[in-house]
Amino acid sequence: MTNKKLLFRFVAASAIALLLTGIAGCNGLFNQNPLNLASNTQKQPSAAVFISRQAPVMVSMPVDPNRFEVLNGGVKLSKLKKSLLDNTGLDYKKDVQPWLGNEITASVTTDDIDKDSANGKQPGYLTVLTTKDEEKSREFIELLFSKRVLSGTSLVVEQYKGVKLISDIPQTEEIKKPLAATVVGDNFVLFANDAKILREAINNVQAPGLSLISLDNYQQAIKQLGSNQAVSFLNLPSVAKWQGLNLSSPTYTTQLISLAAKSKGLLAETSFGANSPIPLAESSEKVKALSYIPATSGLVISGKDLSNLDNSNLALLWQQTDSAISSESGENIASQITKPLTNLEKRWGINLKEDIFSWVKGEYAIALLPNSENRSENNKPEWIFVAEKSSTTASNISHLDEIASNNGLTVSSISLNEQTISAWTKLTTTGNKASDLKIQAKVLGTHTSKDNYEIFTSSIETMDEAINNKENFFKDNRNFQDSIAAIPQSNQGYVYVDWEKSQDFIESQLPILKLLEIVGKPFIDKLQSFTISSYDSNSELLKAGVFFLLND
Repeated sequence: MTNKKLLFRFVAASAIALLLTGIAGCNGLFNQNPLNLASNTQKQPSAAVFISRQAPVMVSMPVDPNRFEVLNGGVKLSKLKKSLLDNTGLDYKKDVQPWLGNEITASVTTDDIDKDSANGKQPGYLTVLTTKDEEKSREFIELLFSKRVLSGTSLVVEQYKGVKLISDIPQTEEIKKPLAATVVGDNFVLFANDAKILREAINNVQAPGLSLISLDNYQQAIKQLGSNQAVSFLNLPSVAKWQGLNLSSPTYTTQLISLAAKSKGLLAETSFGANSPIPLAESSEKVKALSYIPATSGLVISGKDLSNLDNSNLALLWQQTDSAISSESGENIASQITKPLTNLEKRWGINLKEDIFSWVKGEYAIALLPNSENRSENNKPEWIFVAEKSSTTASNISHLDEIASNNGLTVSSISLNEQTISAWTKLTTTGNKASDLKIQAKVLGTHTSKDNYEIFTSSIETMDEAINNKENFFKDNRNFQDSIAAIPQSNQGYVYVDWEKSQDFIESQLPILKLLEIVGKPFIDKLQSFTISSYDSNSELLKAGVFFLLND
């Protein structure tokens, strides 16, 4: 595996881990004030005026200064304090809390401060804190740098466009990293790892066309946010350059991620901004195919029209992501995620796109059910696939039966509670002598027609649950209903994951997720399920959300 790919996986895992640990901390505050944030009705982070439109990453979070030190759930927001206050003898409650406002914004402003690759790359970092007391915040900066000088730094003071900038250069091992800071106007305190970053931030304010707020994709995405939300914004080409990834001719150039508390969990939303018109997906709203999915299902996917999957807006995003993170050897993340489908194609001798997806133009639902002892000898999950019929369904089903027969399977009809089903079975013999030979039939799959739907399952028992279930339907599952209540009903379908039932299977397919159990344990311990959906998209914006249903 290449260093590039290892780096990407580390960055991806770290980003997810930070999201999860942040969520866990927020979740611990539910019983008081959602997210325990100060009242703040604005949608756009006020510090966005300092951030370059070319900056790879910006993260902004409204906070309550009185609870900044330690949040419930064991999540400590200590990195910022550590970087500022280490070896200074200063105290957060005494020296920072009295002036700290209700918004903190951090940004990677550039992948290399001096743009000189000959001396290596040094990213630029900018942190912007709002202040409720300009005088006290100025006093803090003066005190902070005086303490750092005593610990072994040389001080540099300059005036830039009417703003006083203070920076230092470490001279001893006691303080290893340089720091620059300033107070801008009555509301903002800026910290950076180089005075050049502060000068650029001031330029961005004075020439609005340079800042993030001048970016159309950013403005479109930010308009859809509610107030008082944590927000991350990524300039995807800049992120790719920073991480050394290949992102040539991208369809999507920006991504905005927001986090908001809901009554029973958390909703993380993301919007991808496109640089050219993208196809619009068909709304699926209430999918009746879910009526055949048992309530015991651990993973459920529903929507409309699999025939156009390759040309959808989600497919364009998938292709861009896959292209960016592929290694030189040709191995890629996409191949690992789709490995179960690839194995299924090999085992059944079919091409999913041509033999199945091509004729599914209406509703569909796919589900994985936890394996039980009476169903199978192995631990593989059972599955169900429900597809709305079309004018070509009958001939398509005949083609699948033909493929099964050509692969040595027997296609036979079985009556199941007065419902005729077709079973694909593999005949085997046991015994060493002719007189002891016994023929055994192993069912590899079944299918039948019910109302306006064609139903496929991995076993007769699962088919029985699908067509003879009178009470326990997945669509009535309380966790599912609570989850979709947080998501707009006009959407392109759902991916629902019951974490307890599906955790082992998902982690077996994506081992990197096991790392998140460690770094995101406070959150994982509370997670019941998560539901993914895309909605509110237009020709320039792809929007999706993930709702995390959490235990009380």
